[in-house]
Amino acid sequence: MGSVRSDNNYDVIIAGGGMVGSSLALALEPLGLSVAIVEPVARTSMSQPSFDDRSTALSRSTQRMFEAMGLWHEIVAAATPISSIHVSDKGRFGFSHIDAEEQGVEALGYVVINRVLGGVLQAALENVATLDFFCPARIVAASCGSETVMVTTADDHGKSGNLTCKLLVAADGANSSVREMLGITAKQVAYGQRAIIGNVLTEKPLNNCAYERFTADGPLALLPVVDERAGFVWTVSEQDADRVLGLDDQAFLAEMQQSFGYRLGSFSKVGKRASYPLALSKALRLTAQRAVLVGNAAHGLHPVAAQGFNLGLRDVAALCDCIADTLHESGSIADIGNAELLARYAQWRSSDQKKLVGFTDGIVRLFSSSRAPVRLLRDVGMLGFDLVPGVRSLFAKHTMGLAGHLPRLSRGVPLS
Repeated sequence: MGSVRSDNNYDVIIAGGGMVGSSLALALEPLGLSVAIVEPVARTSMSQPSFDDRSTALSRSTQRMFEAMGLWHEIVAAATPISSIHVSDKGRFGFSHIDAEEQGVEALGYVVINRVLGGVLQAALENVATLDFFCPARIVAASCGSETVMVTTADDHGKSGNLTCKLLVAADGANSSVREMLGITAKQVAYGQRAIIGNVLTEKPLNNCAYERFTADGPLALLPVVDERAGFVWTVSEQDADRVLGLDDQAFLAEMQQSFGYRLGSFSKVGKRASYPLALSKALRLTAQRAVLVGNAAHGLHPVAAQGFNLGLRDVAALCDCIADTLHESGSIADIGNAELLARYAQWRSSDQKKLVGFTDGIVRLFSSSRAPVRLLRDVGMLGFDLVPGVRSLFAKHTMGLAGHLPRLSRGVPLS
């Protein structure tokens, strides 16, 4: 991939080359814009946190987006469909069940290993003629003007340089440094929990069912992945996390089994484990002069509903819609970072983000409460989920990312 712009002047600069940033660069390709990605972790590095061995559940809207971008055939070859979702509350009666056939779809979503998805995205980026990578490098300063944005980059050897653009996109994660440079603050609330992730073998097959089991310390999710394995996300209290991580395999499996139960028989052969702290993060605004936030830079969610990446891709799809419409209406690349575009993006995304942040945070707080009235509400809610007409369908619609006003890519409609 050669240099697109010898003058280092781009239409769009993306801070962050992880899954969301890479997806944005690929989604913009049909518009013919010159794009630069600035990413601090080397593309060949195994330490790229966005492309690790974690499992990600891709919603229907994400599937449609990758279909519209021409990437789905490669992703689905290494993905596992979710045909049903089983939700239960440990020690309480009642459970809930969502079925793909009942919702009239072939799958509620798909599970893919981040490393595999990252490989597909990285390979596709190599074929984008209008894209430059500045990697490994980081943005150390940003100055937003009425016509352009200037960013200063620095590589691992201290070499610096300046790039300019019409629109700067912060896709550099929940602890976004670019967000801070733009003067945008984010409200962060720690849950006092840590997610332990890995893979495990189960005695009984998952049969394409995803399980969410709520416990006193937090949810334990099992997702179907390739080779009959189950990817797990086990939420434990922060105070107990180091002890649980330090257990040998046999003791670890015994404790996780005790939390989940024997619905899938005995657990065996747990793989490498990792953990990360859980917090709710919400940027107080989504835009600055000629700049926008997408993905975790705008919102960081609890993994309870597996919606963080999917929400980030809807940010990407909405931003691409706003850019495409602006180009169609004005015909001027100079307008892709104008105030009207930024206002439309912020208004569009605020509603979806607010609903999903409230949804995931509400679930966490509802199922972590030990108060008797709240526990009774959970029991009634579990039963009502299956018995009250329309409740399951509405929940499934949100889970599949199909609620509300969807941008073109999220509906499977190509930009070109």
